[in-house]
Amino acid sequence: MPSLSSADHSGHIPSISIPRQYNAAYDLLQRNLQAGRRDKVAFIDDYCSCTYGELDEKTSRFANVLSDLGLKMEDRLLMCVHDTIDFPTVFLGAIKAGVVPVAVNTLLTQKDYEYMLRDSRARIAVVSEAVYTLFEPLLSRIPTLERILVADPSGTHEKGIAPLMAIASDEVDIADTTCDDICFWLYSSGSTGAPKGTAHVHSSLIQTAEYFAKPTLGICEDDVVFSAAKLFFAYGLGNGLTFPMSVGATTILMAERPTPESVCERLVKHNPTIFYGVPTLYAFMLASPDLPEADTLNLRVCTSAGEALPEELGQKWYRKFGVHILDGIGSTEMLHVFLSNTVENIRYGTTGKPVPGYELKLLGDNGEPVPIGEPGELVIKGPTSAAYYWNNRTKSRGTFLGEWTKSGDKYILDEDGYYTYSGRSDDMLKVSGIYVSPIEVEAALIKHEAVLEVAVVGHRDDEDLVKPKAYVVLKDGYKGAPEMAEELKAHVKALLAPYKYPRWFEFLDELPKTATGKIQRFKLR
Repeated sequence: MPSLSSADHSGHIPSISIPRQYNAAYDLLQRNLQAGRRDKVAFIDDYCSCTYGELDEKTSRFANVLSDLGLKMEDRLLMCVHDTIDFPTVFLGAIKAGVVPVAVNTLLTQKDYEYMLRDSRARIAVVSEAVYTLFEPLLSRIPTLERILVADPSGTHEKGIAPLMAIASDEVDIADTTCDDICFWLYSSGSTGAPKGTAHVHSSLIQTAEYFAKPTLGICEDDVVFSAAKLFFAYGLGNGLTFPMSVGATTILMAERPTPESVCERLVKHNPTIFYGVPTLYAFMLASPDLPEADTLNLRVCTSAGEALPEELGQKWYRKFGVHILDGIGSTEMLHVFLSNTVENIRYGTTGKPVPGYELKLLGDNGEPVPIGEPGELVIKGPTSAAYYWNNRTKSRGTFLGEWTKSGDKYILDEDGYYTYSGRSDDMLKVSGIYVSPIEVEAALIKHEAVLEVAVVGHRDDEDLVKPKAYVVLKDGYKGAPEMAEELKAHVKALLAPYKYPRWFEFLDELPKTATGKIQRFKLR
């Protein structure tokens, strides 16, 4: 296991030494068994619960299933598995065997899955029963795909992993991996185009816990955690697997899509102390009749990522529950949050300050650092950066710049050291020669009482000049009439410089999003 100093809230950087011979799954499980937590509940899903000892046995059995099927170190296994105990079983079991799990979004199309299977050349796919019919026809179409197994919590599916695990040994030889071996892949969520296979090494998982979860969240053995963001997403993987397992906490898993009703039900039933959400979900929850009263919950901290958290939304949540939402930013490429607010230093409307252990720079179009107060592209230096994009040399060379990683996000740094999100680099608008942040316009619009959600993108006018266009989801009881558009224009003009107001409004029932809640602005563009 790695040599780790104790992390604290003082901003000191934890001292982390990962040995050369290192297996991430072995570490996450053995640290709990050696601490005497064999009988402690690790995961609770919609069907059952699982202790750390039981999970160790399950993952060993699954590792042996893969070996029995002929998979070897560095072979890929694509997993399209809902948030049940089967996810950590498959994910960690594969890593124990040295097989590389490729975790993918459970809400995609057959075409997407075919692309990912061909791109990854995964020999085996493990999928939840609900998506099996999408995968079954692909077995005959993709030469490199040898078998499809079903992760079925009931254990009754004829192609399920349960019967194979039942006859496999629970004694396993852990793969002799190194800290720099490829451990797993995550496909980028696709908010800016085609997904890319992002390859992470064994040492990165535990480092996200040591650099962020322990110092910033203060996560400990007594915590119960619940993440609305799913495990296939980098944010959700840390929230619901790495972080709690790093300290022996308990995770609540939910297979269904996160709605205000389903999330509130788990918050009341399981009383988690840490809740991980995204801005869209927080907004819907605050507008929902299912929102519980503060005294029925046991929350001590909440987090948000994926999109910038509007200042008004964070403050409204705090007024309701007396619990802060720590807004931060991470990425598939950096694996988890590298810039965040903290309970001790929170400033709503900003994304906070760098997580200790990470360095940030804001660069202009010329590649040089920008002055304080001016927008620049965020680049990050930190220990959890991905190794590369699989089979995509051009994108790899353009993103991973030696020790630095380009985020594709624009930020502004103020004199107090806080970073404020200004949108994606490809979302920034130049109106009359001046940069306009779509996020700033969205933040103004969301303050209007009729607006539930909004996304602002660039649109060309009759003179081929780019101006802001707003796509708006209104709250119940409001109509998307021309009068409403004029009212919203006036609202923005009253809050921002006149040139920043949207010239066009389009009212939608919902905005296009990834499964993790990110608005897909490229679709709106």
